[in-house]
Amino acid sequence: MLKLLLEFKPRDVPFAVALRNTAAVALPLALGAASGHTGIGLGISAGALNTMFSDQPGPYRLRLRRMLIAATAAGISAFAGYTLGGNSLVIALAALVWGIAGGLLVALGPDAGRVGLTSMILLVVTSADPRGPAEALGPALLIFCGGVLLMLFAIAAWPWQRYRPERMALAQVCRQLAGSARRRDDTTQAPPVTQALSDVEYLLHGRDRARGVAMDTFRVLAELIERIRLELLALGALHADAADVDAVATLARLREYAARTLSAIADALEAGAPALTATAALEGFDAAQDSLDRSAGTDNARLVAVAHARALGGQLRAAVRNADFAGSRGELRLAAREAALPRDLRPRNPLAILRANLHLSSVALRHAIRCGACLAIAIAGERVAGISHGYWIPMTCAIVLKPDFAGTFQIGLLRVAGTLLGLVLATALVHVAFGSEWARIALLAVLCFGFRQLTTMHYGLGVMLLTGLIVVLLSFDGISPAETMNARALGTSLGSALALAAYALWPTWERGRVRGALADLLDAYRQYFLAVAGDDSRVRAEVRALSRRARTNAQASLDRLRGEPRHGHILATVEGIFANANRFLRAAMALEAMRQSAPPLADRAAVDLFVAQADAALIALARALRAAATPAIGTALRETQTALHDALKTTADDASAVLAAAWIDASDRIADSIGTLAHLLTRDASRASG
Repeated sequence: MLKLLLEFKPRDVPFAVALRNTAAVALPLALGAASGHTGIGLGISAGALNTMFSDQPGPYRLRLRRMLIAATAAGISAFAGYTLGGNSLVIALAALVWGIAGGLLVALGPDAGRVGLTSMILLVVTSADPRGPAEALGPALLIFCGGVLLMLFAIAAWPWQRYRPERMALAQVCRQLAGSARRRDDTTQAPPVTQALSDVEYLLHGRDRARGVAMDTFRVLAELIERIRLELLALGALHADAADVDAVATLARLREYAARTLSAIADALEAGAPALTATAALEGFDAAQDSLDRSAGTDNARLVAVAHARALGGQLRAAVRNADFAGSRGELRLAAREAALPRDLRPRNPLAILRANLHLSSVALRHAIRCGACLAIAIAGERVAGISHGYWIPMTCAIVLKPDFAGTFQIGLLRVAGTLLGLVLATALVHVAFGSEWARIALLAVLCFGFRQLTTMHYGLGVMLLTGLIVVLLSFDGISPAETMNARALGTSLGSALALAAYALWPTWERGRVRGALADLLDAYRQYFLAVAGDDSRVRAEVRALSRRARTNAQASLDRLRGEPRHGHILATVEGIFANANRFLRAAMALEAMRQSAPPLADRAAVDLFVAQADAALIALARALRAAATPAIGTALRETQTALHDALKTTADDASAVLAAAWIDASDRIADSIGTLAHLLTRDASRASG
């Protein structure tokens, strides 16, 4: 509990985003106060505040669609709350429907989940002020207009900075890759910048991608960055295994100059200008590469390092050239390799996803039922008890309830702590800023900016500022600060307790799902390895994307498991499986990097046999993982790897010597990781049976 209260995450909301969100909340209220129409300004400000977190990164077209949907859902939910709030039974049934529907939207991803949460909040809050349909239409439209205003602020730069989201995303990948190049990578962890590359892939190939010739340049640059990552991973593995002091120093210099080049490319992308500062870094890289060439001799490891360094140098120079033309100021210079999204990567049908989740084994449906039941019970309970401003109870339930235990417990704990701190803050603010209307508006803007910045860093501090913000906002509606603070303290405590009780009564434990996620990971890695080992000139984009998605899902499942109580020995087992699966992947990625620049092997018989046995072993491992059984794997793979080593050592000619050395190294690492996975699963099965 103490760790949850003290843990901070990196800041991920740009100041520009927080400022424009604050402007969308504060300006309507200021204009309303100045013109004598405070109520209108308050309605628009409330709508902007409720849809604020739908302002997420992405192409402008995606932002428009996402935020317009959020604003529309908020307006409809507000209208329903106003018109149905007069009848306690009807609004309780409506809360049940809204809770189930809104909770089920988590199956479509975080953006849809935010829309569902906003809809639930607006329904329960507006139900406290029942009106007739004619009276309800105006306030509901104001809330919708607040969301639209927020959307307009988010896409205002579209005509002048058409490709800015794409440039910023590519720049972020380059910076993360530069940071990775400067570190000694942990080979048991997932490869770096995985999520950033997935985001770039969606930006450049997704349904809402921008149009224009500059997009072709972006796609070429993204492909080059992917290849640069492969070469850096391969050099990193060689760097970690190198014993010679000179080789270690030279490899460190190569990675440092590569990092400087990537940083220069990132600067150029952010500024929309040529990467002029990359010249010095490339000169230093070439000097380090020459030093490595001279010292290579006949040593296999150094020959492999030379091949990777040469490929990396060529890709860095190509990336610098493409960065010169990346954006609306440039023209198409290189042919795009992936001009259209493959069919397998297109977004799936949302209705099909929702239908697939209409089963009690689905995390999304169980979450939806919990949300619906809690909202209905909370609304019915606060109305029967006659609690003043009791809408805080169901609203807190909707916010605190998450599909997993760790998320629910963390949000509940931080929300209670943040609310109590916020009430202390609000008490102090009452005596400082409540004498002047304009002072309250200025205070609201400061609190709104801090809330937007801090919520993703530390939810408790974000809630603290939100509490003060709500006190200030409701004061414009004639509700006294003392009344707001008392109602929020009681509602937050009861709502959080109800949410945690609902999860305790009908939990969805990750320990029953994590094995399936890891089995999917092994299947995806197996397909990637087969694509790397095949005769294609490069790995297809959909295979690479599949492995990234599976890795992201497995990492999320593992993180949720760590937050659960009483996970016993399973945590150590799944962490070991995840680490060794990543060791396998890194070996395959080193092979892919080498295959792009080296001639093929003349005799592949030993390689094909090893690949077939590794494929069969991974299938058996995934099957055993899903069934919590002992995998049927013997020692044949290691024996085949020994035969592969002997065959490639004696039959490889000069042209294929580098690729042969890479296969020898990678096959050894692959056989070791598969053997360790088999050992972990055998031990896990024996514990489960015992």
